Amino acid sequence: MTPVQKLASLVALILLTMAVSFGAAWQVQDWRYDGKLAEQAGQFQTDLDAIRNAATAQARADQDKRLATEQQLAAADKQHSLELSNEQRKQAALRDRLATADVRLSVLIEATDSASGCDVPATPGTVGVVHAARRAQLDPAHAQRIIGITDAGDQGLIALRACQAYVSTIAP
Repeated sequence: MTPVQKLASLVALILLTMAVSFGAAWQVQDWRYDGKLAEQAGQFQTDLDAIRNAATAQARADQDKRLATEQQLAAADKQHSLELSNEQRKQAALRDRLATADVRLSVLIEATDSASGCDVPATPGTVGVVHAARRAQLDPAHAQRIIGITDAGDQGLIALRACQAYVSTIAP
């Protein structure tokens, strides 16, 4: 073999050795990175599962909170409806009693002799022995109108209480 051939075979051998080394190093790096990528993928999946579980738990808690609020509002609505119904029934009974003259509305009137300071009637009568302020009875039609006005006021107050209870329930 000539020195040029020896040199050429030595260069070929060196190049072959470098190629094999390069290939082996490439393969080792591939295995290392595959392991790291697999580890990162596993960690990513674990993190993703944790996020999914937290989101599911939060959604469940929000749904439970909404359901509890709905139940509280339904109970409050039922209570306020019952109160309104009771007040309407009382008002209707009072209107009926006014209509049948069982009850008469009256107002205080000024005594004719305010200087004496005595509410005892000047003339005796068989009406009674009650010594109280003098009162005048209202006309039944006027009494009905007054009851209607107070009925509307009572309904407004009950509705206002219902609205306030609703706002206090939904606003922490």
